[in-house]
Amino acid sequence: MENKTFYNEVVTDHNMHPLHKHEITDPDLVLDGVNPSCGDEISLQLKVIGGIITDGSFVGDGCAVSQASADIMLELIIGKPVDEAKRLSALFLKMIKSEATEEEIEELEEAGALEDISHMPARVKCAVLGWRTLDEMIERLDKK
Repeated sequence: MENKTFYNEVVTDHNMHPLHKHEITDPDLVLDGVNPSCGDEISLQLKVIGGIITDGSFVGDGCAVSQASADIMLELIIGKPVDEAKRLSALFLKMIKSEATEEEIEELEEAGALEDISHMPARVKCAVLGWRTLDEMIERLDKK
């Protein structure tokens, strides 16, 4: 019960009071992500200087889970090297598949509150929208 309460508090707080839901000036990377099964959409924007994510934001519409998850993700990755953001994204996706250890989930900080999403199949695509968009963005960056 405690985990469910924490999940509800984290999702509600990040959905109602997102820190990173706005446009940023002159982003270096912009990529749109869409969940066609429910219509959630985001536009992820990052500033990357010297391989470090110095700022990030998103805009879009969708359910509380998709919007909160994107905000939580940005809170976790801003200030970190791109490679670390990629690693954290892989950990998040591993957690959603119920394959992450407790230590790995702890590394995800507040994003670990979304662990129970793995038991809600209809919400998984919502929770991973921002993370998959980040992965695709990093993949494109790596190809440059």
